Amino acid sequence: MRAIVVIPARYKSSRFPGKPLVKLLGKEMILWVAELSAVAVGLANVYIATDDERIASVVLKAGFNVEMTSDKCLTGTDRLAEVAAKLSADIYVNVQGDEPLVNPEDIIKVIELKKQHLNCVINAYTSLDRKENPENVNIPKVIVTEGQRLVYMSRASIPGYKGNKNQPENYHKQVCIYAFNKEELDGYAKFGRKSTLEQSEDIEIIRFFEWDKVILMVETQASSFAVDIPEDVDIVEAALRERWL
Repeated sequence: MRAIVVIPARYKSSRFPGKPLVKLLGKEMILWVAELSAVAVGLANVYIATDDERIASVVLKAGFNVEMTSDKCLTGTDRLAEVAAKLSADIYVNVQGDEPLVNPEDIIKVIELKKQHLNCVINAYTSLDRKENPENVNIPKVIVTEGQRLVYMSRASIPGYKGNKNQPENYHKQVCIYAFNKEELDGYAKFGRKSTLEQSEDIEIIRFFEWDKVILMVETQASSFAVDIPEDVDIVEAALRERWL
């Protein structure tokens, strides 16, 4: 089965314009993500999906594949659907371009679970770090069943609890590694709009709930930090130094 990684990258981020090209320890963030994805699936199976020539230029210069997509994509998953319409693969893995600490082993973990459950969407999650606040709306929190099925995902602090004795021992957050088949991406794109809940939470995976799609979650490493806003850069650079330098 052929699995490819597609990294959606847009320049016009509302919270952090130009985010894919921000330099972390002197290297553009998109290249950190691409290089780590290549460890998991091989350079030939990594594609950057973008509508911006500035991003395409940096990626091509580094030797990675680029797929130009339209500027009308509502989400990164819509961008993936455009790529799936042009490229043939059994499994399409969405690795977000703002996850420069993504672990290649986690990408492989998501792919392997998808192979076992070809008709389920797969998404990754991990525990919140002690430094992270569950009230932070920039971090999507997740609730999963004991069978690892996604119940809901929210920017609010979930699960809720009735009293202090009911407070959860820890919270979990989404890690932006997803795996789809072509039919799932086709259905996502054909929905044609953000669903009501998706629009409210601004979390793209929620759209799959509208046609009762099963989303299975796979737990990954606990030290994954994303760059959502400019203030995250220092945190991520410190983590990169600790890991690589």
